[in-house]
Amino acid sequence: MLPSESPTARSVVGVAEDLFAALRGESATLPRAESVVLVLIDGLGAISLRAHAGHARALTAGMAKKDVATSVFPSTTAAALTSILTGAWPGEHGLVGYSVLDRSRGVMVNQLSGWESAGVDPASWQVAPTVFEKAAAQGRQAFAVGVAAYAGSGFSRATLRGAEFVSAASPGDRVAAAYDLAERHPGSLVYCYLPEVDKAGHRHGIASRQWVSALEDVDAALARRVPPGVGVIVTSDHGMVDVPAHKQFVLEAEHLAGVGHIGGEPRMLHVYLDPDADADGVLARWRGDLAGAADVGTRAEAIASGLFGAHVTDAAASRIGDLLVVSRGNGAVYDGTAPDQRSRGMVGQHGGITPEERQVPVLRFGAFAR
Repeated sequence: MLPSESPTARSVVGVAEDLFAALRGESATLPRAESVVLVLIDGLGAISLRAHAGHARALTAGMAKKDVATSVFPSTTAAALTSILTGAWPGEHGLVGYSVLDRSRGVMVNQLSGWESAGVDPASWQVAPTVFEKAAAQGRQAFAVGVAAYAGSGFSRATLRGAEFVSAASPGDRVAAAYDLAERHPGSLVYCYLPEVDKAGHRHGIASRQWVSALEDVDAALARRVPPGVGVIVTSDHGMVDVPAHKQFVLEAEHLAGVGHIGGEPRMLHVYLDPDADADGVLARWRGDLAGAADVGTRAEAIASGLFGAHVTDAAASRIGDLLVVSRGNGAVYDGTAPDQRSRGMVGQHGGITPEERQVPVLRFGAFAR
């Protein structure tokens, strides 16, 4: 059985609205700020941050027990980052996983890097207003500071609409640029994206020296003095867990009868059935094949439990798999018949529902510091 989403838990979905309220001087939790900066450290879970506090002294110096929020489901960048940058749940903005099926064309869409190859228009695929468009509607300037290679990507065009993009090479340069923009443009909203921790985790795992080094670099960047009057929130889209080789569960051809496409990612698969498949029979078989390794539920169960948010649009519902496969513990499930098996080389992974994946820090600096 898939879990239910708590309607009362603090969620990353509300972070942007907290910043707007602080700009208006109307926030119940944040002091008023002249400008605000939202720093997003991709892939940094609250549990792994606390476990490595000695390598992240700037980040954890004022971190209280309550300085956490819950990421969305699935706990993956496409879904969670879009929720943070729109203030909408995946069921509303429609990016319900790493890769999903466009049922109208029978085409799989990689929602991070495959927009162009799949022939998808970001403006019509992701229709929720971004926080930058909301800022512009309020007469505020909006900026997004990130890596140059991401400036014109389909994902950026889906999530950064309304922002002026500014590129900088290193984490330190990006934070410096974000703080400078906020200081020079009173009333503005500035977003700063730091992907280095996530990349190191995928490649080497969160137990690696490479991951610790990436965390130290980000921590050093955020040790920089915040300009007066600028409020800074530092958060993340998700955490991750290390998946050892012996916890890789590989599905071969005999397991895949009745399955037309597999999307999502190994920690949370979207399984799309053939039109003439015996859905109940496939569900029972998958539950038996993956007993103890993963929970298998249906699209209807996931929507009813609120996993994708209280409201799910027709477009979003069409992209959710007929079956959802959520790995337990630190395991992952792979399609052994897929031509590309590179994902089996990833150490750090996410997408599931463990606290390590879904609990993220929400830290306050500058005008927001306690």
